[in-house]
This record gives sequence, structure tokens and C-alpha cells, in this order.
Amino acid sequence: MKLRCERDVLAEALGTTTRAVAARGGALPVLAGVRLELTGDRLVLTGSDLDLTIQVEATVSGRSDGLCVLPRLAVDIVRALEPGAVEIEAEDDEARITSGRSQFSVRLLPADDFPRLADAPTGEVTLDGAAFAEALRQVVRAASHDDARPILTGVHMAAEGDGLRLVATDSYRLAVRDLAGASVLAEGQQVLVPSRALGELARLLPGEGDVRLHLGERDAAFEVGATRVTTRLIEGEFPNYRQLIPTNYPNRLTVGREALLDAVRRVKLLAREATPVRLSMGPEGLELSAVTQDVGHAEESVDATYDGTEMVIAFNPDYLADGIEAVGGDEVAIETVDNLKPALVRSVGSSDYLYLLMPVRVS
Repeated sequence: MKLRCERDVLAEALGTTTRAVAARGGALPVLAGVRLELTGDRLVLTGSDLDLTIQVEATVSGRSDGLCVLPRLAVDIVRALEPGAVEIEAEDDEARITSGRSQFSVRLLPADDFPRLADAPTGEVTLDGAAFAEALRQVVRAASHDDARPILTGVHMAAEGDGLRLVATDSYRLAVRDLAGASVLAEGQQVLVPSRALGELARLLPGEGDVRLHLGERDAAFEVGATRVTTRLIEGEFPNYRQLIPTNYPNRLTVGREALLDAVRRVKLLAREATPVRLSMGPEGLELSAVTQDVGHAEESVDATYDGTEMVIAFNPDYLADGIEAVGGDEVAIETVDNLKPALVRSVGSSDYLYLLMPVRVS
């Protein structure tokens, strides 16, 4: 195999596919590399750990067709080269990478050991890329990273009314986003997509354009331009999240989103070692505070309107900041029942997204 390509094009394609590459290859050492297949001027690059696969197509100047599996080191080499044309020539068990005065030679991984990956599921649905990217930004953050509970590491996607609903929870918080008019699933159909795959997809989605979704029984594939992200679906039943959302909130705080977010970020500087941030809500508005023994304390008042019973409620500061950042809009409403039940964070004037957050018990 022999090809020539601009460094930036090649580096971007390799960098994208490497995000799916297994750290050490696991049971299959070849999965620690990126597979390159050249046909004419069409180069297909593939990275996979079997659960997640990212495939990118790039147009290059092909000299000789073939395929090889480059080690991760080759990706670092291409990135380090000076701008300009890069030539890769793979023969037997070695690849030569040259650009300008730079010349490298690296050992290839055995291409025959690279597993044959399943084709994308048949059937295609097109989604607005910008709206889907925003939904992923709001929801994926609430998914768990604990592989001991794989169900909670996924994003629940289900048909809701005339659209699509995305839900994620790590048992401490819950994010729900509705995409009206996005008829992806049949009525009653639901799937559980790994949040890792959706997080990588969100990185690829442009500010405009479409994303094409292929949904199978065990896999889902998302296509953005010349890039395809394929992932195995998670098997199992997602928790009944609806019962977690209180039907009535007697207390409601309304506050400017940016002012609240900035205040939380400042006060949480003193919230060390799992110290929560306290929100004191009353007729005078809102006061945030954090106290960490042997470190210090912080307090800040924020202009707000409050309707309800005076209370002090505490939250994990990172989770609270995440929710405020995700809701969007100019004003945020924090609705509570009491200081022990979940609080609802959402944008004033918008009902397509909600963020439910468990409070922290404080003395």
C-alpha cells in the first residue's frame, strides 16, 4: 500500500478513529492500532475496541492499493510532522512514513488479526445535527461512568409523543430532553445507547447539517459526513425514571442563569473533599455558601425571586453547576419540595429539558 496525503487531513482522520482504539488491545492486540484500507484514492480508516467503532473516509492520492494496521505510535508521528504532504508506504510488516526531511519506519500490526466488523444496520433516519448535538450535550453528562452498573452508563432513547426522548441518570441526577418531530423510533420502541459513543458523536457533530441514524437490534450507527460511529446497544431495562419526578413543587426560585452559574463556580472553590454548596432561599433572594474545615468558607448573594417556604438545601457543587450550564436560556428555575427530595432545574419558558438533582444531607 502506498499513498500521499496532506498532514492535516491525515492527522485529523487518524485522531478521530483513534478515539475508539482500545488502550492496549485487550484480548486482541491488533485493536491497539488503526486499520487503513486504500482503494484508488479512497482511504478508509477504522478504529475499534469492538464495543465502539469509528470509521472515517478520506480522499488521498493513492499510488498502490492495500491495507495495513498502523500502531498508535504512527498517529503520534503524523501529528508531529511539519505541515505539508505525507507519504505512507506499507509493505510486509513495516510502514515507512516520510514528509520533507523526516523519515520514520514503524512495525505494523498483523492486518489478518483485525476482526471483521458488522455492517451498519439497514434503514436510515435523518436528524438535525445541531439540535441532536445540543440534546446530547444536555443529557450525556448525567450518565454514569461506573461500569459496575452498565445500565446507567447508557442514554435511554424512546419514542415520546411525536418525537424522541433522551434520558440519562447516574442515580444522583437525572437529565431528560425531548426532541419534537424527531420520529426515530416506533411507538413503544426504546433502546439504550452507550453514553461513551454518544459523547464521541457529539464531538463530531457540526454546527449545521444532518446526522444519519441506522438502528438495528443490537447495534446503532451514526453517520456525520464521511465519519461513521457504530456502537453496541446495552441490554437490559432502564430504571422507571418517571416515578422519580415529583408531580408538584411548592417552592420555586427564579434566577439569572449566568449570575447563578458564576456564583456556584466561585463558591465551590471552597467546597473541598465532597463538601456541598448550600443554597439558602427566602424572600430576600438567594445566598450560596460552602464551609470546609481547616480550609475556610465562602458566601455569595445572588439576586433572585422566591415563592415558597424558606429553606436551606445543599447540593454537590459539580452536579449543580452541570445542571445550570445544561439548561440554557437567560433565566433558571429551581423547584423544590423540601431539602430532602429531588430538586428540578430547568430553563424559564422552556419545557423540552429538565435536570433532576438529589440534595445532600447536611446538619
